[in-house]
Amino acid sequence: MSSKQKRRKSTGEHWTQLLRRTMEEPAWRALSSTAQALYPWLKLEWRGPNANNNGKIQLSVRQAAERLGVRPDTAAEAFRELQRKGFIVQTEHACLGLEGAARAPSYEITELRMPLAEKGRDGRELYRKWSDGHDYPVQGSRPNNPSGLNGKKQNPVTLSVTVLS
Repeated sequence: MSSKQKRRKSTGEHWTQLLRRTMEEPAWRALSSTAQALYPWLKLEWRGPNANNNGKIQLSVRQAAERLGVRPDTAAEAFRELQRKGFIVQTEHACLGLEGAARAPSYEITELRMPLAEKGRDGRELYRKWSDGHDYPVQGSRPNNPSGLNGKKQNPVTLSVTVLS
């Protein structure tokens, strides 16, 4: 093990880069400050080029809300903004497992190379193709709320039955 690897292990630090060329894109400037703050947190979930987990990056809305110091609905909107502008693409939906353990959705960060892509090839960088008024579709959201509840939970209804004898 090299001294550089030993130093990295001993400090326990984890870092990510924000590229200036990415931050100068019109899509970046169109993001809210919350979505801009969420992006590095997503990039911190990437394990690097040697253990590339792009496409399987997971960060739940609750985790993001806690890290950003915002409400969960604000964090959820930041995820949607990043999708609309082409910075991330949802690759797997969230689900509740058989044991009741929830699994967050998985994302691809389009700035980063996918695991099976050929070496030297960059990510898809969809945000570079974004233009005002031409947002990308958002996975996992319901454009027209079929329940009509406007995002609110419905209280359970208790039915009373009268038996006539």
